Amino acid sequence: MARPDASELTRRLARRAEAVCRLYLSNGRRQGRYWQVGDARNTPGRSMFVRLFDDARGPAGKWCDAATGEHGDLLDVIREALGLTRFADVVEEARRFLGGARGEPAYSPPRQSAARSRARSTEAARRLFSMSQPITGTLAETYLHARGLTNLSGTESLRFHSRCWWRPDIGQTEAHPALIAAVTDLDGWITGVHRTWLAADGSDKAAIDPPRKAMGELLGNAVHFGVVDDVLAAGEGIETVLSLRQALLFLPAVAALSAAHLAAVRLPATCRRLYVLRDRDPAGEGACHRLVDRAKALGIEAVTLVPRLGDFNEDLCSYGAGGLGDWIRTQLVGGDAERFRARVA
Repeated sequence: MARPDASELTRRLARRAEAVCRLYLSNGRRQGRYWQVGDARNTPGRSMFVRLFDDARGPAGKWCDAATGEHGDLLDVIREALGLTRFADVVEEARRFLGGARGEPAYSPPRQSAARSRARSTEAARRLFSMSQPITGTLAETYLHARGLTNLSGTESLRFHSRCWWRPDIGQTEAHPALIAAVTDLDGWITGVHRTWLAADGSDKAAIDPPRKAMGELLGNAVHFGVVDDVLAAGEGIETVLSLRQALLFLPAVAALSAAHLAAVRLPATCRRLYVLRDRDPAGEGACHRLVDRAKALGIEAVTLVPRLGDFNEDLCSYGAGGLGDWIRTQLVGGDAERFRARVA
């Protein structure tokens, strides 16, 4: 029997697309006519979808990663999921799969560890950030200005991507402009990214649900602004933290991206005083209390900063940088008001 070429192997794999996905993309799940998973390296998540049946949009077995724009067929899935580098090994693995008994294959390929899955997701995040550009003069800058964030000094962790992939749970992949934020650890290594998709004119977030998604290793890490010495501020959202820095431009701060991640954010060994930005909702208040307790247990002085409205960006948009600064400075400790305030405030 003649050895099938790549095209023939691809066609045969496509006829058993769901079985391929269940074996090699075991961290995903079926959603209608698609298989959803984090990426082709079998990372848990929902960014990548594999078409399980032929339809008007294309043949079975084709896939696309909405986070990075990567796409391919089921031979690529086998290569990425198992970390194979030689095409001959990919062909051998595909032939072994197709030679199994009917239904699910009678063997199990080597599975990557959870740590390797996380590493693959982090690699994809780093690629996306490297493909993005500085925000100056972009729609990302327009969006931030529309939120009252006009002083963007020290925001090198933010970039812009003009066509960042997004897709709903089921349906066609779309590309929208996006604000890309680097999530880093305490040593400055990128462990993930956070994406905020934007309207075509940059005036607001894109009219999609959800307009924000993160990928990579997030727990304990954050979006960092400034270099920490002995004082640090921590909050949930990027806009919330940048609002604080309109009044206190020189105060190092981190955005943990959610209430759950705020409660778990790692604190640098040099930190002696922590300002925790509290959002006025149950999740935000709970996260604030948990982080304050953690900080105190580490011997760090913890001070809660409370907005007048729902969060500090609402305060900024309602009262302006001057009004927000006056409100915040009444809650600061010692000489921090003068030490960290913006020169223009």
